[in-house]
Amino acid sequence: MEQQTEHGCHCGTEHGQSGRHSHHSEEMKGRLVARLNRIEGQIRGIKGMIEKDTYCDDVLNQIAAVQSALNSVGRLLLEGHMKSCIVERIQTGETEVVDELLITINKLMK
Repeated sequence: MEQQTEHGCHCGTEHGQSGRHSHHSEEMKGRLVARLNRIEGQIRGIKGMIEKDTYCDDVLNQIAAVQSALNSVGRLLLEGHMKSCIVERIQTGETEVVDELLITINKLMK
């Protein structure tokens, strides 16, 4: 059964590759989509910079900004995931979720 938490996300086991899915509140979805739209625009800007032979250091600085923005989105999602999905699954006895979380954190930290 799904329950929405104060963090705007509720977890279930009906959809997705792993049999689980998360539905974020409309506010959270809006914030995430707005951030991703900005990142998408930054990526297009970097592409344009490369096409215009912009000085490499300027391009690299924009790449660093995109990486930072993506990390910010990842942290926001990770926080909500830990405060909702992970807590719920541990409470139902699914302690293997800790190993899953550690794998995910290691991927994010690469």
